[in-house]
Amino acid sequence: MLKGFKQFILRGNVIDLAVAVVIGLAFNAVIHALVTDIVTPLIAAIFGKPNFANLTFTIHHSRFLYGDLINYIIGFLSVAAAIYFLVVAPMNALKQRRQSGQDVEAEISEEIQLLTEIRDLLARSSGSTTAS
Repeated sequence: MLKGFKQFILRGNVIDLAVAVVIGLAFNAVIHALVTDIVTPLIAAIFGKPNFANLTFTIHHSRFLYGDLINYIIGFLSVAAAIYFLVVAPMNALKQRRQSGQDVEAEISEEIQLLTEIRDLLARSSGSTTAS
């Protein structure tokens, strides 16, 4: 049983996942600082409130705290935008460049194969006339 656990832990996927979690936590700290130090002051400059946590409304003596929801939505959108623009978009561009490079290589190899066949045919045809 311990041998199986050891194999599970030492598999590459588990190590990769652990590294991804650690990097994700560090990235979250960067995004949190971005939201706290850049986005929130911009919102405060535009709307006059740096923190929406105190926003509430009351219906029949029930108090609804919707300000935290706004704060979390802003945080979520900031994280999603940062991940998209800093990770996803560059990786898609890199992937597209690699694929276009592979397409060019495939076209070149097809051309080389065709030229090789033409060369072989010419060599055979010139060899048959020489042999006659």
